[in-house]
Amino acid sequence: MSAGTPDAVPADLRALLEADPHGCALATAVRAGDGAIVDFTLDYLNEAGSRFLERPAAELIGRTYRQLWPETVTDGSLELYRRVVRDRVPAVRTVYYDRASVSGHFEFRVVPYGDGFVARFVDLTKLTLGSQTEGGTRLYDALDAAFDGFALLRAVRDDTGAIVDFTREWVNQIGAKLAGRIVEDLLGRGIVEHPASPSDLELFPHLRTVAETGDTWHLQLTVPGTTQVWELKAARVDADAVAVSYRDITEQVDQRRQLEQSVDRARVAADRTNALQTVTAALAAAGTPEEVYLAMGAVVRPTAGGQGVAVLLAEQGRLVLSYHAGYEDHVVRQLREVPLSHPYPATGVARTGEPRYLSSPEEFAAAQPDPASAVSGGGRAAWAFLPLSSAGQILGTLVIGYREPRDFDDDERANLVAFSRTAAQALQRALLYEAQLSIAADLQRALLPAVLPTLPGARHAVRYLPWTQGSEVGGDWYDVIQISADRAALVIGDVAGHSPQAAATMGQLRSALRAYAADGYPPADVIRRANEHLLRYEPLAMATCCYLELHLRDGTATVVLAGHPPPILSTGGHAAPLEVRPGPPLGTRRASYHDHTVALPAGCGLVLYTDGLIEDRRYTVDRGLSELCLAIQAAPGLDPEELVEHILRTGVGPNPRRDDVAILVVTVDDPGQAGRSPG
Repeated sequence: MSAGTPDAVPADLRALLEADPHGCALATAVRAGDGAIVDFTLDYLNEAGSRFLERPAAELIGRTYRQLWPETVTDGSLELYRRVVRDRVPAVRTVYYDRASVSGHFEFRVVPYGDGFVARFVDLTKLTLGSQTEGGTRLYDALDAAFDGFALLRAVRDDTGAIVDFTREWVNQIGAKLAGRIVEDLLGRGIVEHPASPSDLELFPHLRTVAETGDTWHLQLTVPGTTQVWELKAARVDADAVAVSYRDITEQVDQRRQLEQSVDRARVAADRTNALQTVTAALAAAGTPEEVYLAMGAVVRPTAGGQGVAVLLAEQGRLVLSYHAGYEDHVVRQLREVPLSHPYPATGVARTGEPRYLSSPEEFAAAQPDPASAVSGGGRAAWAFLPLSSAGQILGTLVIGYREPRDFDDDERANLVAFSRTAAQALQRALLYEAQLSIAADLQRALLPAVLPTLPGARHAVRYLPWTQGSEVGGDWYDVIQISADRAALVIGDVAGHSPQAAATMGQLRSALRAYAADGYPPADVIRRANEHLLRYEPLAMATCCYLELHLRDGTATVVLAGHPPPILSTGGHAAPLEVRPGPPLGTRRASYHDHTVALPAGCGLVLYTDGLIEDRRYTVDRGLSELCLAIQAAPGLDPEELVEHILRTGVGPNPRRDDVAILVVTVDDPGQAGRSPG
């Protein structure tokens, strides 16, 4: 039932307004003494308007705008009505109200009428799916439920048809709150002309592209100053309308980020484990300290950013730099020797056996309060100081430096400690191996003659190439024995085995041979007596030997072989083994040995050697002898030193070698002149 005063609303106008399915109202201006419009009195409201406002018309007619809707006085509506009455120009406004006095999404069309106006208001939520239906309401309810924020924008075009702005036709409450506004502040306003936030101006180019092309656009946006993440999507719904949805995806992003972090942590852990396994395998195979250090250096790359490695071993109250990689020269100089009393973090680790981790240059500087005595950090920004501890003994400290600051998590610390322990075990084993090699080398040198006598009319050169493992000592030996002014014995031999016992047997044989030769026994008797000596004192031992007695005045040589390969005679550009009947090895019971005398042409050369030079299980004696003879023939001369080097350079025999090698080369200059007195 409509209401209103007959004088205020003519019958024909009333009939027209009553027939309109949308809300219609007529209001008259309330003026002050100076004629200014200060309010409006509601004179008429049709039935549709009463239904939309959900209030009987009788409660509203005759009351002023300020009385009926005081909450909306400041939203621009009252000023709009004043302007229509004053300027006599119709106006259209879209508003969204969610107030106690009025609620809904309305389009107001206001036209001047008398000293007031007629307003036609359309409830857009009901108009969307058809007038007089509830479909529109359900649609907007669905939009509110489906999206955290939603807005419908209408393109604003200039005279050329270009889109210059978008008017907000509809915004839900959450969408308005995201902009820090209320719905009424946004509806009907342009996003360029009246931006709700700086992001409106940033979004405008993308929204324009959506309206122009029809392509859907989306963006993931983190709210500045917070961890909240929103997903924005925009789609064209008609030629000039764009729908924008806002969805809070912070939880999903956090879950995805946590999953990615878990995957990254698992990948890093796997990489660390693989790196540790690789380095551990390299350490297990390392036999010398240098090989251990190289394996330690390999940890720089697998540990994701390690820039430098240093190994500091404890020696007599100090740390001594034994290995470094990636360190600057001035840092290396400072680390050469560091007293254990120094505040450098590596010293404390060496004293306590507890690892220490410094995550930044500030922590590193704080560990050494005195800048004048502090060890420089160089180009590193984080450090891991790890004890090299094995079997309860702290060998020193392993230092790993990193290019960037880093936090050492529990998994990384556990991996680094496991690596340092493995490295310490390998290093301790290698150092012990090196010590054993040193002892073996010293023993080897002690058993061989330190100085060989000078022979008149002959020159000689020797080489000894040991092949030992750990404390093993070879049994190869050589000797030159001056018997008289024109007689000398050349000896080369090989005791079976690589052990201290083999070396001891070699020492006994060498001494026995010297004694028997000095007593003037013929070569065959020297070897026979040496065999008896070995059977008496080392009955389980066996050795081979070549004993060659030079008669420098006569230009001859007498040879005895005890299971040993024959000497090579080089003369006239031809080299070949001496044709000598071999006897059994030393250590053979009831053995007999025979002398063989051969001529030594002037300027000839003799090469005596042990079997390690020409044979092993993979290399036959015939092949090795052939290679040796060819190498001697190809030598540029018979100078002993040059000939030895030439033989070794040509790669005679098996390679790599698996046995010791001894070589004795003699060049006879002029046997006929040897031993003669001048004049």
